[in-house]
Amino acid sequence: MARLWGRIMRHHRKIQDKTVECVRGEEHDALMELCHFFDIPMPLWLDKHEREYEAFGHTSFTQEHFMEPIRFDKLEIEYLEDGAEPRRSKDPRNQF
Repeated sequence: MARLWGRIMRHHRKIQDKTVECVRGEEHDALMELCHFFDIPMPLWLDKHEREYEAFGHTSFTQEHFMEPIRFDKLEIEYLEDGAEPRRSKDPRNQF
């Protein structure tokens, strides 16, 4: 089973983090569970977040993505697959 890792960041430091079980395609439910755990409002999921999440497996939310004021700088989420190889750049300049 894969997991969704959520991190609350303030001044470039991790304040709080948690992982929850997640199935690919049902990230919305896992994000709701993280927001409930952190006691924060649910952020707006925009096309920008969809593109970042599909391409890189992670995205972040700042104050502009919440309808209410927040007490942190950023909420980051990352999809973690169990047993998967780490993602590596295919750029030939990084092959050494």
